[in-house]
Amino acid sequence: MFNLTYEFKLKPTRKQSNTFEQWLEINRRVYNYALRERKDWYKSRSCQVNACSLRCEYIIRSDTPRPTYASQCKSLTEAKRTNPDLKSVQSQVLQQTLKRVENAFTSMWEQNHGFPRFKKSGKMRSFVFPQMKGDRLSGGRINLPVIGWVKFRQSRSIPDGGVMKQARVVKRVSGWYVMLTIQWDVSLPQPMPHGEAVGIDVGLTNFIATSNGLLVKRPRFFVDAKRKLKLLQQRVSKKRLGSNNWKKAQTKVASLHEYVANCRQDWHRKLSHQICDSAGMVFVEDLNLIGLSRGILGKHCLDAGFGQFFNILEQTCFKRDVYFQKVDARKTSQICPNCGIKTGKKELSQRTHVCSNCGYTTDRDVAAAQVVAIRGLAAVGHTVKMLAEGKFIGIPAKQESSYL
Repeated sequence: MFNLTYEFKLKPTRKQSNTFEQWLEINRRVYNYALRERKDWYKSRSCQVNACSLRCEYIIRSDTPRPTYASQCKSLTEAKRTNPDLKSVQSQVLQQTLKRVENAFTSMWEQNHGFPRFKKSGKMRSFVFPQMKGDRLSGGRINLPVIGWVKFRQSRSIPDGGVMKQARVVKRVSGWYVMLTIQWDVSLPQPMPHGEAVGIDVGLTNFIATSNGLLVKRPRFFVDAKRKLKLLQQRVSKKRLGSNNWKKAQTKVASLHEYVANCRQDWHRKLSHQICDSAGMVFVEDLNLIGLSRGILGKHCLDAGFGQFFNILEQTCFKRDVYFQKVDARKTSQICPNCGIKTGKKELSQRTHVCSNCGYTTDRDVAAAQVVAIRGLAAVGHTVKMLAEGKFIGIPAKQESSYL
């Protein structure tokens, strides 16, 4: 099976937009109710056996089972008999909201994510139709269950032979969007190692440095927009909370955030295609991105979007038949790529790699990228050759990052 997700912008009528808004609010309440039920059960089990709290205590019978996805779906069916708002929403949409709560707790247990939090009004941004049986697309329109036919801007064509599995309706400041997951009953082979190998080292001074000598400066998407964002947020703080002017000011802040995110994603996609133009194998560092985001330079790491870039690069490599693999990122800047000897730690101000053993000289980030390429070639079983016979390799070419 092969799945692809296509995103299109919806053009709903005013009545359909109101329906979307109502469904998001109902899903938000279902999410908060299910989360409250689980949270109360856990807190009732965390009290002391011989004493009660002076403030409050969650008292639930000891034989009450732990709330699960199955039990909450059963309770949802019973609640529909008395609540007309729940009846207005398609049943599987509400079940997917309960599944979302279940996934939040699973991520907390297995991936060390934080405890799930309640969603404020307006914070629920999407709902899912998990089944889209039959012919749902026709002439720039999509037939959503219960809602009916909704127009959308079909910016690109969808290949024939696929089956629509699900549709996700997403609300953004620029409008409503639908994400269609299409499935083809085919088995595509994974790209095999071939052609020229390119190692990539990411950083904050240079966004990427490749093993063939390309340096790309890091564009500061969020940092450049921070001054304007501060001005817009000051205007929000001066408006009366909940007023129409407050909502308009909030919309401008959200529009700026969406613009920054779109610029970053577009730049990542263009850079990934540039890398794949002259590569048959791409190797990147397997970094601890969560740890980087929590460090002293966390804001700049999040602004660079290393995780998003790696995901986009992997997708681009798959589409263009380029082999992609992550390698060990430890001590890539402390090893000479020419002779393999450890050169020790370098200060951040030291931007040139000079090996005391073989005399190999190049840019520090390029040397780290060459070490990544060597590790990647060794992982796929290719022979690694010496990088240079001479003592000096010139400073590589630099590329300015223009994203405006």
